[in-house]
Amino acid sequence: MDPKDYRNLMRHQAGAVTLIATGEAGKRTGLVATAVCSLTDTPPMLLICVNQNASAHDVIAECGCFSVNLLGPTQRDLVAVFTGQTGLAGEDRFDDHLWRTLETGAPVLKETLASFDCKVVDTKRVSTHTIYIGEVCAGDSLEEASPLVYFRGDFL
Repeated sequence: MDPKDYRNLMRHQAGAVTLIATGEAGKRTGLVATAVCSLTDTPPMLLICVNQNASAHDVIAECGCFSVNLLGPTQRDLVAVFTGQTGLAGEDRFDDHLWRTLETGAPVLKETLASFDCKVVDTKRVSTHTIYIGEVCAGDSLEEASPLVYFRGDFL
């Protein structure tokens, strides 16, 4: 199948918008992704798929940890920041008032629908991406928050 046709088909799958973050203070980086999935609950694990060209790709491997932060509609501005639309990159995208750390040292977004603090336990390279499997070490959530969803090229 032609990759363009495949991408057009995938636009019909609604996906939760997440912000994946990694790195120590001063060297943090992150990306917006919908390719996140629960893997097991015993132990709690999830997987993320990261393009090998993404700035966070190698940093996740080096640090051995990452966070997955489920965004809500009030955090749509972070999508622009972490997709490069604002011209900011790397550490410049992190406002310390919005971030903290839990157990692994990965940056974790405050006040979001849910956050998962993960240590990398396995990886698998597949074509242009790497699947990182993370064991969830800590996390939290806001019960009243609504999800930000990506569907047919738009955020809902």
